[in-house]
Amino acid sequence: MKKVLFTVTGMLLILCFAVNTSRAQLKRFSIGPFIEAGFPVGDMADSYKTGYGAGVGADIKLIAGLGVTGSVSYMRFPGETLDNGAGGTYKVDALSAVPVRLGLKYKFLPLLYVKVEGGVANLTGDYDGSAAIFSPGLGLRVLGFDFQAKYEAWFKDGTNGFWGLKAGWNF
Repeated sequence: MKKVLFTVTGMLLILCFAVNTSRAQLKRFSIGPFIEAGFPVGDMADSYKTGYGAGVGADIKLIAGLGVTGSVSYMRFPGETLDNGAGGTYKVDALSAVPVRLGLKYKFLPLLYVKVEGGVANLTGDYDGSAAIFSPGLGLRVLGFDFQAKYEAWFKDGTNGFWGLKAGWNF
């Protein structure tokens, strides 16, 4: 899994540099790195602390403010220490995943946009399998900076949801 992640990241970085050098020819496409924080809510907040992640995202402008987005990232939510009910405690294993998202973005004002994404969170570490993703959000793009507030839900054996903040740079 790590080899696949490193290969995809390497290819996206090469593409990022290629897009930056040919920006005059490809104005409707942007790519860049981002960092994000996830604040668990609901049942997820009982077992996990604030999560952090980083990744690479891309946008393709279509027509009249509509665009297609995609991203690949790595997210990690450290586990909480919980009471076992018998006077002792236990540590919940950290939740780590490689989310792959695709979606639509609509720019309704020059700087503001709404976005909805879906995809798959490939669980790594102590957990196995994958979870379906649904993530609506609201963003602000000023020059190359991109800031986003979102809610993201991962569906596997129930729902793990979190509010997220994302900050990135687009070339």
